[in-house]
Amino acid sequence: MRRLPLLLMSALVLVSASQANAQVFHKKKKVNKSTDATNTAEPDKQLYDKALNDIKHGRHEVGRLNLQTLINTYPDSEFLAKAKLAIADSYYKEGGTANTTQAIAGYKDFIVFFPFLPEAAYAQMQVAMANYNEMAKPDRDSTHCKMAEEEFQTFLQKYPKDPLAPKAEQRLREVQEVLAEGQFRIAYYYYVKGDRRASAGRLAPLVARYPLYSKSDEALWMLADVFEKSERKDIAGGYLTLLVKNYPLSKKAPLAKDKLKSFGVPIPQPDPKALAWMTAEQNAPRPKETPVHRAMGILHNGPDVHTTAQSGRPQMEPESDNGPTETLSGGNRTTLVSSGGGGSSSSSSGSTAVVETVRPGDPAPANPAGAEDTSSGTSDNSGGTATTNGDGNAVSSTDTAPATDAAKTDPAAGNTADATKTAAPAAGDANNNQKESSSKKKGLKKLIPW
Repeated sequence: MRRLPLLLMSALVLVSASQANAQVFHKKKKVNKSTDATNTAEPDKQLYDKALNDIKHGRHEVGRLNLQTLINTYPDSEFLAKAKLAIADSYYKEGGTANTTQAIAGYKDFIVFFPFLPEAAYAQMQVAMANYNEMAKPDRDSTHCKMAEEEFQTFLQKYPKDPLAPKAEQRLREVQEVLAEGQFRIAYYYYVKGDRRASAGRLAPLVARYPLYSKSDEALWMLADVFEKSERKDIAGGYLTLLVKNYPLSKKAPLAKDKLKSFGVPIPQPDPKALAWMTAEQNAPRPKETPVHRAMGILHNGPDVHTTAQSGRPQMEPESDNGPTETLSGGNRTTLVSSGGGGSSSSSSGSTAVVETVRPGDPAPANPAGAEDTSSGTSDNSGGTATTNGDGNAVSSTDTAPATDAAKTDPAAGNTADATKTAAPAAGDANNNQKESSSKKKGLKKLIPW
């Protein structure tokens, strides 16, 4: 009888302990809310939410499959546009060259089918950013750089008041910094090598198209040095004038003023807008360039854009292969015309250099009256017109070589000379073609004698 209360108490403790253990080890079964009978959401909404959840947790393929099922099964769903955009976002987030290509195609399809939705601006920005993320260094392939430039320009032209416009503008400056750096490195190589014509062919369109480039002042100084060594101080003075006027705070500005004094050219006053822009750039916070920073840059595939301008209007005109190019010929002034629509600037210094604009494939302009023939290979600054593209290669030229005897008419008889009576041999046409090709190659030497 004395042990009975102890036994009862022990039994109660054991029962309570077994219940507690059962509660600890028992897991409550989770209920899938998307398939729960109490869920009153529409089927397309369930598919859309489930797909977004899969993409959020890295299951991109499963999420895209559900979104594609939604598009095919419910073509009139209110989530159709969002589903298309989510598919493109999934490819963009997953990354990789192939997925980036799919993302660009998806964003462009969204812009085509839903151009008036607010998300269209976001899609255009994503197209530009996809190309921006694929950019290589300045000395590598520039395909994605040029595509990114075009897409950012399209965004700023179509959506200038969008909240993403400031970001797109800065990204465009960075893209153009990389493009200009690639051209500058090639020009610098030719400049050091001593090929003045090739160097000038790269530098001239660079300074006209990308005035915000961080080394534009150095490019102008190199151009002036090239023409000064070629005994064309009139053209060199024009580039030095632009350097003093547009980059007054540059380290090259005092040297340019000394050169202008030695040339007898009046020193211009700095442009107030350019002065304010350079002051803002010098005061703008940017990462400091250090040897460690340069060493680490070798390990990165992307370009270094820390020297990019942070203010100023970037170049908004697309670069066209069929656009105007720079043509140098005799004249009364120095005019710098942008290659590709980047604006123009001129300076009159009593020189005999002028820049004319022609299009590749069009007939070259005629020589001025009294111009001498330069087909023999001698340099003549008063005659001929040479057209160069962005690479500094000759495109077309005009010479005033006299007509051959086979093409002359008989003044006495008033009739065209018979082919059998011409002094030229049967291969005269081939010789004429060879002379014309030779004169085209030498056309650029009519202004730049090197």
